[in-house]
Amino acid sequence: MNIAFCNNRLGLKGLHVALASLIQNCSDSSKLALWFLCAGHSEKDKRNIAKLLNQEGFGGKFSFIDFDPYATFGSFRSLHGDWTCYGRLLLVDLIPEDQVLYLDSDLVVEEDVLKVEQFNFDGHCLAAVGGGRFKFTYGNKFYADRVGLDGNLEYFNSGVLLLNLREWRIKNIKEDCMKIGRQHALELPSVDQSILNILCSGHFAKLPKSFNCEWSPISQRPEASTKMILHFIGSPKPWDPFAFLIHSGYQTWSKYDRKNWITRLSGVTTADLVRAWNIRRSYVRSFKDKLVQ
Repeated sequence: MNIAFCNNRLGLKGLHVALASLIQNCSDSSKLALWFLCAGHSEKDKRNIAKLLNQEGFGGKFSFIDFDPYATFGSFRSLHGDWTCYGRLLLVDLIPEDQVLYLDSDLVVEEDVLKVEQFNFDGHCLAAVGGGRFKFTYGNKFYADRVGLDGNLEYFNSGVLLLNLREWRIKNIKEDCMKIGRQHALELPSVDQSILNILCSGHFAKLPKSFNCEWSPISQRPEASTKMILHFIGSPKPWDPFAFLIHSGYQTWSKYDRKNWITRLSGVTTADLVRAWNIRRSYVRSFKDKLVQ
């Protein structure tokens, strides 16, 4: 089974927990092939990932693929000045397989991913956990007024996606995504997630609900299932500076934290400080909400 991650160096701060939990909770890691899309990784970063996989007893295969997100997506709206998240739209060109499970790095994977190894897409180009509605999303006016989508159509979070790469090739889905991106380049409310939701317009295969259980910083642990893929949405993330004081999911995340991982990544960097500044309002809002509780 193919699993893909797409990271810049900041994303590496959470990757080790996603990997450790994925491997520890997989019934047979020898069946996994991991694909890492690397935006700006050094050779040392890659060695650290390989070392972590070895320490966790990973029994499958893994590959690193370097890519420059700005070169392809630089004209699109960025996420805090970064375009790495769009990389999942390139998986069809980079992974010569029929399907791949894409995972964000802000996850704790308690669920056994092999449960969807033999998935029936029923003709759809992707599968995700639905349940949302366009009318309740960030950017709902854009979807209604600029794209013309019915607000009652189902919407999904793209942090966990099972992509039908065979269907992407047959129908040239990547080019459809690029057309949507070019048409709304600077308006996309949720960057590549917006593109994929516009593409599907409410029609997509359904992953088990346990495969993407969203957990915001001060919310209680989701109760969708005893085993689930926990997705730390919003900011700060559990590994951000001082998040251990704020994030209600920090203890769950820290169970898989390898204490020397961030030290290997050169500790706190300029990019970390820039991120902290970019999400400063999230810190303030979370602190205030925490005090109210």
